[in-house]
Amino acid sequence: MDKNLKSMTTMHRMQQTGLELFYKQGFYNTSVDDILKSLGLSKGAFYYHYPSKEEFFINIVQQLVFRKVYSMLIEPVEGRNNPLHAIEVCLDEALETAEHNTMDYGFVLANFINEFNGRNEQITKYLTDICKVWEVNLVATLQKGKTDGFVERHVDSEAVATYIISSYFGIRTLMVSGNKKVLRYQYIQQLRNYFRSLSPVVIA
Repeated sequence: MDKNLKSMTTMHRMQQTGLELFYKQGFYNTSVDDILKSLGLSKGAFYYHYPSKEEFFINIVQQLVFRKVYSMLIEPVEGRNNPLHAIEVCLDEALETAEHNTMDYGFVLANFINEFNGRNEQITKYLTDICKVWEVNLVATLQKGKTDGFVERHVDSEAVATYIISSYFGIRTLMVSGNKKVLRYQYIQQLRNYFRSLSPVVIA
C-alpha cells in the first residue's frame, strides 16, 4: 500500500475511534492511552500524526463532526421548496436515527459544546462555528421561504433558527434517558404546530 494512503487510512481509523471514545466518555475523561489501547497503536504512532490530544480532537471536529452535522441537519434542507416542511422532516429523521441508537449519549455537537464551554476557548470556537454554519443555513432557507410564499413575511428568521437549534439540543438531551419514541413524537407534534403559525394563512 502507498505510504501516504496508509497514513491517511491510519489517521481516519484514529479519528473514528477517537470520536467514539470522546462521545461516550467525554474529552477530559479519555486519555491518549485509552485511544491507543482501542487502536492497538504505540504512543509514537499517535504523536507522529498529532502533536497533542487537543490537536487530535480539533482534527476530529473539522473532519468528522462537521460532516456529520452537515449531512444530517444542513444538507437535507438546502434548496427545498417548502422550508418548514423540509426542516420538520429533517429533524424527525435525525430523531428517528437517535431513537434506534442503542448507544445514545446525546447530540454529539451539543455534548462537546457543553464540555468545553469555559474550559477551552479555542475548541469551543471550532464547535460554535459549526452551529453558526447551521444557523446561517436555516436563516437563508427561511428567507427564501418568505420570498416563495411558504413563510409569513413578518417572521424573524434569525429567532426561528435560534429556536430550532436550541430545541433540538434540548430534545436530544432528554432522549438520552427518557422514552425516545414518546419524546420524539411529542417534539415533532409541537414543532409542527409552531411551524403552522409561521405559514401564511390560506383563505378558501
